[in-house]
Amino acid sequence: MARSPLYGRRIHISGSVVNDLTLAPTADVEAARELIALLVKELVKRGANFAIPVDAEPKRDVDGLPVCFDWLVWKTVKDSLIHRPQNVPGPFIVAVQHHKTEEQIPEEYLDLWDELRASQLIKIESAAYWNMNSKRMEAQARFGDVLIALGGDEGVLYLANLYHDADKPIVPLNVPIGAETKGARRLYAFGLASAQTRRLFQIADDGDAHDWINRIGFPKRQSIPDRVSAVIDLLESLDRPKAFAVRLLNPDHEDYASVQDFFGVVAKPVLEDELGYRLIVIDGRQTYDHARIDQEIFAKLHRSSVVLADITGARPNCFLELGYALGRGLPTMVTAREGANLPFDIATFAGHHWKTAGGVDERRRAFREHWNAIRNRPTLVPTEPLIS
Repeated sequence: MARSPLYGRRIHISGSVVNDLTLAPTADVEAARELIALLVKELVKRGANFAIPVDAEPKRDVDGLPVCFDWLVWKTVKDSLIHRPQNVPGPFIVAVQHHKTEEQIPEEYLDLWDELRASQLIKIESAAYWNMNSKRMEAQARFGDVLIALGGDEGVLYLANLYHDADKPIVPLNVPIGAETKGARRLYAFGLASAQTRRLFQIADDGDAHDWINRIGFPKRQSIPDRVSAVIDLLESLDRPKAFAVRLLNPDHEDYASVQDFFGVVAKPVLEDELGYRLIVIDGRQTYDHARIDQEIFAKLHRSSVVLADITGARPNCFLELGYALGRGLPTMVTAREGANLPFDIATFAGHHWKTAGGVDERRRAFREHWNAIRNRPTLVPTEPLIS
């Protein structure tokens, strides 16, 4: 099987069930759980990674079924490990916890948690001592690449706003486990308006997002495997995460040819073919989403997953865009041609000084090595709470 576009992408499944049989009949809740379990198994087969909270598991009074899906996801990823492809870049799971986590893990999942926690499969991210859902959701959204939402209420909407602000796709499932005016069902209804669908998610190669939102409408007659197949098809059709290019674009500049060669031969192949990003360059030849090119640039920059800022040629606009990326706290790789004259503040910021000579494989290897060295670099000014 060819490598899936989901290979290495981190999926975050979130939602909850209301404690009301008229809004969430037991049969529909059980069907939702069956859908999630089969979906997670298929995602593992395709090399997807996950962001999963670690928390309690409250039950519904009306039938004893769990309100949330987190431990169902944990159990399914563990049971499906045998199907995971080799050499998927990790970690397999980012586990988001808080200081009360160990006290709240359900007894039936303690062995599962202890086994995974002791392995190399998971990275534990703590929301410090904030026992506030908003802080924990901010951590979940920071590590997730795609949000799949079902049911829920204000928490799902808050998560959706976090994902939207980072230009990460939101896939709401229209599953009858809550009110139509709340949570994922409200998001789904929002996306049914063709003018709004692309704000939830975008399809690769300018595909029709509105067609896809209708394909996951899930009539009751549709089988669970067919529903899962439709969701997987949508996820595999999503546009890739965006890497925004800050670079010299004036063809009359003496450094233009070498910058063009660096992006065409080194940066773009590594970012797109190896790391799974889509490199975004705003040079006036694209279809605009906004009325002005400066608005287009900063809107795309604001919602990029990563930024590649090449400052060869020392163009003022490049420094402006680089400063915006650093101030926003976006993962940013600074590059420049070897020997370029750089201002002090930039010269002291560790960057990749690329060569114009040498073989393609060697130049790409150097780029890749620097990427791996700085990809988890903290922001210049970390934000810290007054009290925790």
